[in-house]
Amino acid sequence: MSTATAGTVVFEHVAKRFAGFTAVPDLSLTVEAGTLVTLLGPSGCGKTTTLRLLAGLEHPSAGRIFIGGKDVTHLPANERDVAMVFQSYALFPHMSALENVKYGLLSGGISQREARDRAREGLKLVGLENQGDQLPSELSGGQQQRIAVARALVLEPQVLLLDEPLSNLDERLRRRVRTDIRDLQQRLGFTAVYVTHDQEEALAVSDKIIVMQEGKIAQQGAPETLYRSPNSVFIADFMGEANILACEVESLEGDEALVRLGRQLYRVPGSGAVPGKAQLSVRPQFITLHTSGEGALPGEILHATWLGDHIEYEVKTPLGSLFIVDNQMESRLPLAANVNVDFKPQGLALIAP
Repeated sequence: MSTATAGTVVFEHVAKRFAGFTAVPDLSLTVEAGTLVTLLGPSGCGKTTTLRLLAGLEHPSAGRIFIGGKDVTHLPANERDVAMVFQSYALFPHMSALENVKYGLLSGGISQREARDRAREGLKLVGLENQGDQLPSELSGGQQQRIAVARALVLEPQVLLLDEPLSNLDERLRRRVRTDIRDLQQRLGFTAVYVTHDQEEALAVSDKIIVMQEGKIAQQGAPETLYRSPNSVFIADFMGEANILACEVESLEGDEALVRLGRQLYRVPGSGAVPGKAQLSVRPQFITLHTSGEGALPGEILHATWLGDHIEYEVKTPLGSLFIVDNQMESRLPLAANVNVDFKPQGLALIAP
């Protein structure tokens, strides 16, 4: 399957207004050719509207959209060289898997023979070459979603669009199919724009994540950058669980800040920080509890929940209640136990004022 058609996507000051409501006020972004970029955010943040604008299912109120260097702002969906994978699979129930994958090719005027060959290649790509004769009702949810992916890929679009593609699958299938999608994207090198509200899903599949809030970009960057260096409380809390604590920046040394948290000092990335009061994002799995010795904060166990592969604690401290994830599972601390709380520096991130 060709990978030469991967296109760059550019939004230049795009706005989308509906009657009495602005979904996207002024959006500029770039998706580099051959990358998978995820639009992430809560319901109503504008991510699905942005995807529909790219697909040609909505048209912008202002601004321009480019695919592969071509201005597609006013082109209809069928002239944009994109293909879309929907949340609902949208398979024809009376057609076999092979016929579903062939359908778009035949609609585009390709001969029966070539459409059949390309459809079989598409099924092979997603590991379903032996299920071509089966109806959608005879396939699992994960298999149906892979059929939908194959149907889109055989069109060899410049950009593949995926709208919450895993939301109808159970957790185990979501992990499997998201791995399949990421492997395919890296192997074939196509451009993909992926929409989800699930931060774990975004972290797993993306070259870049664009987090949206009220139709604007709140932060964008590599998954690790957004997780380790959130630029706001919103990003810290949305990109996984985070405790937000008051702290004091005592001094700066190059790109590092010396931060006081309770009774301890920690060195954390501090680019752009200034001395004085600040806020710190603390990931729950980077907090340790001790029943002896000294830590940064004294604490008291309020709640302890055993979840098989980890224990979740709520601990009362002078800086507020902390949510803590213990993956070591060495022992389960009793309720009301007095503890000392300490922090691993790699789980700390200063939040810009």
